[in-house]
Amino acid sequence: MQALIVSLLVIGCAVYAAWTLMPAAARRALASKLLKWPLPAFAATRLRRAATASSGCGCDGCDHAPAKVQAKTQVVTFHPRPPR
Repeated sequence: MQALIVSLLVIGCAVYAAWTLMPAAARRALASKLLKWPLPAFAATRLRRAATASSGCGCDGCDHAPAKVQAKTQVVTFHPRPPR
């Protein structure tokens, strides 16, 4: 029984690590293919979220981009070091 539990834990950890380290494009493609299977509701909602493209706001943790980001221009002044 211990061997079965340990095997399930190792397989689960390997799947989680592979999913986390997978490129986003491959993750979207795999999630789209897995959504065609009959899955439980909790798994389908996570896969649906992974199958949608990123919002482009720079973080993958939010589900929407900010309303309007105003870029502020700043002048950068370089001061060269005096020769030694």
